[in-house]
Amino acid sequence: MSLFDLTGRVVIVTGGNGGIGLGMAQGLDAAGAVVSIWGRNEAKNAAALKTLASVQSEARFCDVSKPQSIEQAFQETLAKYGRVDGCFANAGISGGGLGSFLDRTQADWRAMFATNLDGAVLTMQHAARHMKERAEKGDAFGRLVATSSLASISGAARNEHYAATKGALNSIIRALAVELSRYGVTAHCVLPGWTKSEMTEEMMSDDKFIANVMPRIPVRRFGKPEDFRAIAVYIMSKGSSYHTGEMFLIDGGFAIF
Repeated sequence: MSLFDLTGRVVIVTGGNGGIGLGMAQGLDAAGAVVSIWGRNEAKNAAALKTLASVQSEARFCDVSKPQSIEQAFQETLAKYGRVDGCFANAGISGGGLGSFLDRTQADWRAMFATNLDGAVLTMQHAARHMKERAEKGDAFGRLVATSSLASISGAARNEHYAATKGALNSIIRALAVELSRYGVTAHCVLPGWTKSEMTEEMMSDDKFIANVMPRIPVRRFGKPEDFRAIAVYIMSKGSSYHTGEMFLIDGGFAIF
């Protein structure tokens, strides 16, 4: 069996109905995993599910800004499949780079943290509890993955609330990698650079933005959702079992140029 064969694995991908999340879901599906796509847009969920080959995969409503919605989605997913092997906490919202830090309201901060940080942490917490319980019964395997951002390591002017949530995820993932490795559970962050998606569509249609950013990307193109398929498969595979706590920067070389 290939190191990268994911047959029999069940993986949750929050925000898996579009963009990077869908790219990850499609990669996992192609490698043989059963994927549970979580999203709060039912139409997008249904459309995303149609792109997956596995007849066992599903799309499920979940609003990760609401703890009860996360708990219900997790329990229903677990009841359906009997196990969860991987949890990709990918759902998030963008700050859009609008408005100064000086004028940022408390409501803006809380809305950003409720989805991007609290939602990711609670989702991974449910998954981690289940993975630990399984390990104690002799089935030690689990993967926790958070979608962070290039913004977590750069000066994200006018988007500091977004960057703060992603920087916090970097720290949390490192801590989880240390705490949970004894149960066969690894933890990683994926840090996308400038990637085409519904979230960045308006920004990437701006000629001024393109003129300023493109010369700083050595591979001379923006990222695409499919650029995240392989990293998702690697993380979920047996081949990554001795690799944990990584910040996978996938940005076409932007950060080093």
